Amino acid sequence: MLEQIRGLVKDKKVLILGFGKEGRSTYAYLQKAGGWAKLGIADQNSVNPKDVDAELICGDGYQSAIADYDVVFKSPGIVLERQDAQTLGKITSQTEQFMRRFGAQTIGITGTKGKSTTASVLYHILHSSAQDCMLIGNIGVPALDMADRVGAQTRVVYELSCHQLEYTKYSPHIAVLLNLFPEHLDHYGTYEKYAAAKQNIYRHQQAGDLLICNVRDVPPSGTCPAQVCTVSFEEETADVYVTENSQIRMDGKVLDFSQGLPHLVGRHNLYNVGVAYVASRALNVPESMFLKAVQSYQSLPHRLEFLGERGGVRYYDDSISTIPETAIQALQALSGVGTLLLGGMDRGISYEPLLDFLADYPLDNLIFLPKTGHEMYETIQQTRAQAFADKTLVCAEDLRGAVAQAKRLTRPGAICLLSPAAASYGFFKNFEQRGEYFKKYVFETEE
Repeated sequence: MLEQIRGLVKDKKVLILGFGKEGRSTYAYLQKAGGWAKLGIADQNSVNPKDVDAELICGDGYQSAIADYDVVFKSPGIVLERQDAQTLGKITSQTEQFMRRFGAQTIGITGTKGKSTTASVLYHILHSSAQDCMLIGNIGVPALDMADRVGAQTRVVYELSCHQLEYTKYSPHIAVLLNLFPEHLDHYGTYEKYAAAKQNIYRHQQAGDLLICNVRDVPPSGTCPAQVCTVSFEEETADVYVTENSQIRMDGKVLDFSQGLPHLVGRHNLYNVGVAYVASRALNVPESMFLKAVQSYQSLPHRLEFLGERGGVRYYDDSISTIPETAIQALQALSGVGTLLLGGMDRGISYEPLLDFLADYPLDNLIFLPKTGHEMYETIQQTRAQAFADKTLVCAEDLRGAVAQAKRLTRPGAICLLSPAAASYGFFKNFEQRGEYFKKYVFETEE
């Protein structure tokens, strides 16, 4: 990998566009590779010149620097201001370079929701079956941080966001597209552009590769030469069907999980396990090892995480929920939700399906957080007041206030659930921080 990067940048002017976690990782690897003629860093935010040995272009207009460089390593989340051929011809990324070198050893996993859980489940299965494997990507480990540790037999489980996939021209040997729902519309503008970024996970696959995807998201005929395996918990005609009574059915085999899994709650998580089952079969994991591994898997934080009990109320943190569909899944997975905390950053997503669901769902209290929560509250008051007449509706100004209201309203024996159905940005650094503050407010001593 080092030689590949060295060859890419040799005698070139190289720009790192975006200097967050992945940008810093790229900087470290380029310093290690060497050979470039000039190195620059461009970011909207300021960068301490004492931390780097590179030309700095910071603040408004930072993207104008692209014109002065030959190779541009774009960090995830940066929205390119120019999409012309000259600009796009310079763009590369950690994902593209890693997939170019190690795509044949990679299981790439994307989807609007469930990718972290599916990636960590699959990694746990491979690790438990003594395979040489690693887990990288959007889960928090930049690809270049691990590139020099990839051996000839290493299986790489790569969690991929839409931002990492957006401009890549390489796809993994095993591609997983879990689902597609409207999200990140503030970045992409349209659902079609967002979906197109996700679809890059299979767009460059070859014959002999494998695509595992939701039955609703199958590529149009003739557009993907890979073998396609469909998964669903809605359509029995899928190759892998997750039944209502907690079975996974594939090729005449039935895996029964009706007794549940210790740390994976809900049918949507059983769907993720079904996807991991397909991938693990393709990677020659014995079924007995697969079953043992999924039983011992420990779930990730902030994903329907049981925090504990206080005052007879059970508290669950599902801060990972950033779209309406995941809030619905959380409510379907848990029995006895009395209070739901909703709301966050406005990304232009429609909340009508969630309001339809909540109108008929037997919970006692809805506590709305700004900004989308307050908008939902106004919609209910204006057009749906009668449908929500049996519920207590409260607007809170911040998460601390919402938790205080929840403590006051939630009856003993019920569940209080944070499943915001909205992004955290603008209020918190990320969904992890939102979840940590929720836990803090739940268990802090009241004055």
